[in-house]
Amino acid sequence: MIGLGVNIDHVVTVRQARYRGGDPRVPTPFAEPDSLDAAREAEAGGADGITVHLREDRRHIQDHDVERLRAAVKVRLNLEMAATDEMVKIARRIKPATSMLVPEGRMEVTTEGGLDVAGNKARLREVVKALRDGGMLASAFIDADERQIAAAKEAGFDICEVHTGPYAHAHAVAHGDARNATLARELEAVRRAGELIRAAGMRFNAGHALNYKNVQPIAALPGVVELHIGHAIVSHAVFVGLRQAVAEMKRLVVEAAGKAPR
Repeated sequence: MIGLGVNIDHVVTVRQARYRGGDPRVPTPFAEPDSLDAAREAEAGGADGITVHLREDRRHIQDHDVERLRAAVKVRLNLEMAATDEMVKIARRIKPATSMLVPEGRMEVTTEGGLDVAGNKARLREVVKALRDGGMLASAFIDADERQIAAAKEAGFDICEVHTGPYAHAHAVAHGDARNATLARELEAVRRAGELIRAAGMRFNAGHALNYKNVQPIAALPGVVELHIGHAIVSHAVFVGLRQAVAEMKRLVVEAAGKAPR
């Protein structure tokens, strides 16, 4: 069955808007909302995994969040991270189920674009080995690009998560009209990338900018194992609560995947 990984970064963004500063290794007393509460509510709503991005600038998730989540969550913990020595050291100490390497820029609001595996293959091969030797799966967040998929295989990644941002943008512009040529082209690009990832013996995941309106065509693609979704779920949770927001997304994902050829 297809899995739903819930990214809780932006729950913590609310906390950090008020309780910023201090030692990222030590929780601030009485600071809310708590990342553990978010993870537990997501689990109760049917999340199959919890995703957090420990950024170099610590803009939302803090070191103590990752430590406490690793000890407390019952589902898989996916740690998004840059391919730096500091982050590799943290991942090897905490040992999440999966470490996903993503590009990272200080000025970006969220991750924009996939990791350039092909242009940094030697370095990433070292990082992947360190992660896998540390007992976790290594995932690459990449664009739907045949060259990047081939490079990810050569670098030793276990998983490729296909960047669905271009598809989500096309879906919004086309108002979800499947007859739109651009939308059809972007969906086909993700499907073809998934086919190549599976043929290379890696796991096919997908994520970025997926929401309640655009998720089902992606969830229905053959062989997709897990979707990672954060902003849309947290946004909806403002009105209905996180548990219900996750449950509604999980229902859409499972419904679409159940109609798909596997």
